[in-house]
Amino acid sequence: MAPAETETPLRPRASLARRMGLIAAGWIFVLLLGGGIALERTLTSQVEANFDEQLDYILTAMISSAEIDAFGEVSFYRTLGDQRFLEPGSGLYWQISGGQFDPWPSRSLWDRTLKLHGVEAKADHFDSDVHFYNSSQFAGEPLRIAERTVILPGSETRWTFAVASATEQMDAQVGRVRLILIWSFAVLGLGLLVMALLQIRYGLSPLRRVRAAIQNLRTTGAGRITESLPLEVQPLVDELNALLDHSERQAEEARRHAGNLAHALKTPLTVLTNAATARAPDLGDAVMRETRTMQRHVDHHLARARAVGRRAVGHARTNVMASAEAVRRAVERLYPEGRLDIAGSRSAEVAIERQDLDEMLGNLIENAAKYGGGSVFVTIDPDEEGAEQQDGQCLIWIEDDGAGIPEAERIRIFDRGARLDTGKPGTGLGLAIVRDVAEIYGGSVRLATSEDLGGLLVELRLPRA
Repeated sequence: MAPAETETPLRPRASLARRMGLIAAGWIFVLLLGGGIALERTLTSQVEANFDEQLDYILTAMISSAEIDAFGEVSFYRTLGDQRFLEPGSGLYWQISGGQFDPWPSRSLWDRTLKLHGVEAKADHFDSDVHFYNSSQFAGEPLRIAERTVILPGSETRWTFAVASATEQMDAQVGRVRLILIWSFAVLGLGLLVMALLQIRYGLSPLRRVRAAIQNLRTTGAGRITESLPLEVQPLVDELNALLDHSERQAEEARRHAGNLAHALKTPLTVLTNAATARAPDLGDAVMRETRTMQRHVDHHLARARAVGRRAVGHARTNVMASAEAVRRAVERLYPEGRLDIAGSRSAEVAIERQDLDEMLGNLIENAAKYGGGSVFVTIDPDEEGAEQQDGQCLIWIEDDGAGIPEAERIRIFDRGARLDTGKPGTGLGLAIVRDVAEIYGGSVRLATSEDLGGLLVELRLPRA
């Protein structure tokens, strides 16, 4: 024999808190990275713009201080105020070039000369507006150059004025800005991540409380989760409580089915025991008869157990008139001297399996024929003159002309084994079974007095399909 296969327990997937933490960390990283890059570009551009603005200011001061001397060359009628122009290698330089004249550099350039775009370009090159660009012509000293081409009064030469400054100071400012941004965004990201983790822990705490409540159900035997929880979690708790209610009803139905079956089998077993003890001559007949009775009870209760499962499917659809006609044909063979009439809607359908509807109508109509005076009247969906219609419910009347049931006994008669007339064969399970199966499908059954026939009136309400 092959060894039995054991089910492999399902491995839990990744933690919900871990998923949320990874998503939060990812979004924080992406947003801070994008924001940091954008802010770094903005601040760097602002630093460069301020640097260029200073160069433009100096360049404008140079042009406004320039004049043409008697030899046609450029000179300053006033000295530029920045002392760095007089210090060799100071990092701040100016130079004026034009026509066939030699370039006129600042003292800070000493023996060096700036290579200007405007001078090296074509002869017709003319930068009426200030032009900024970077230059690496001096080894180890990158420069930022601002130049402009002008024609001074009294001269037809195109003069190119240029101011150059080492970018070391600007690069240092940009480095400081970047360092501040890196540390600021790192602290901000860490703070946001900690806040997100705290939020996740606090936000998922109701789920941990639900887990504790379920554990409490399992360990203490409590029947419901009564703890107040947030609105987002409460529907889950409500569904869980509904599931517990459903499980309790299922268990109660199972106990009731077992009790009904035990009660139904008790009498046949007693008969068989007595017959066997007394060595009755008709023991064989008694065994066959009581065995058939027990088999009917077993089949019936198995069908009732299946009705619970069929009810959950919710797709059953049975025509009431067709079921009633089938039951009438069976009952008329058992009680040929009786009269059984059926009237009402021929199109009424209920959300019940045909086998279960036949079982209920069979019990009720057979009881009416057995205990009544001979006349049985079945009405499907009686009009408003006979009974008030209910939305979503199909009403079925079963009336007889018998003695009826006293009002004081109409509740007790639904108990298992309860019988008012013990002179006729029976198990006392018929009405109890009808009530149980009707309630399984969400219906109900009620006893009253028939106004037309004077006997018992059974009102069976079942959900419409």
